[in-house]
Amino acid sequence: MKYIQKLGQIGLNFCHRVGTSGIFLVQTVVRRPRIVRFTPLLIEQLYMIGILSLVIIMLSGLFIGMVLGLQGFNILQKFGATEQLGQMVALSVVRELGPVISALLFAGRAGSALTAEIGLMQSTEQIASMEMMAVDPLWRIIAPRFWAGLISMPVLAIIFSAVAVFGGYLVGVEWLGVDVGQFWSNMQASVDFRLDVVNGIIKSVVFGFVCTWIAIYQGYHTVPTAEGIGRATTKTVVYSSLATLGLDFILTAMMLGGW
Repeated sequence: MKYIQKLGQIGLNFCHRVGTSGIFLVQTVVRRPRIVRFTPLLIEQLYMIGILSLVIIMLSGLFIGMVLGLQGFNILQKFGATEQLGQMVALSVVRELGPVISALLFAGRAGSALTAEIGLMQSTEQIASMEMMAVDPLWRIIAPRFWAGLISMPVLAIIFSAVAVFGGYLVGVEWLGVDVGQFWSNMQASVDFRLDVVNGIIKSVVFGFVCTWIAIYQGYHTVPTAEGIGRATTKTVVYSSLATLGLDFILTAMMLGGW
């Protein structure tokens, strides 16, 4: 009976966390907009979340594109189809690798920073002080970070994909000697804007929504101790990564008509 009780308690705790996080999200989204006062807060968070993540996004995209170009050339060479290298790199990046890897990097860099920052505010009682001064912490702290993450993620994914394609071009054309005309023409002929580009952007929006939601929730509801902040930061990265991979499968199945 103890094992059954423990299993039931785990299920109840899970349902409680899901419900709490859902209410927290609704309270964050439906806050009354104050455009004049909210815009500077949003711009600041766009810089912290988006601009400061550009370096790791661009470097990762460049190297992943170069690896794709090198591996793809060696594989396609066996079948005499090296002119299809541009098509392979573009479809791999735009459909899957761009949104997914950008989301994983976003969770590791921006998501963990959001959780640690909000958790530190909890431990130093800054959020409690705001409530005592009649300042809504969900509007002042949480909402700008949520909307900044939701806006930044698709832009970072697009930049990642563009840089990765350029990395594949450097390796395939400049190094391995693939014809530049065939590289770009096959890419343009095979990549469909609606089926590939738009679907990739939709994925990145969903991933940004989920990763930012997890990050701000874990930070806001963390145990206000050093150990609690460390656990919340770890949970943010783990949960965001698992959610990204799971949602990627679901979205891919839906977009390809499997469901």
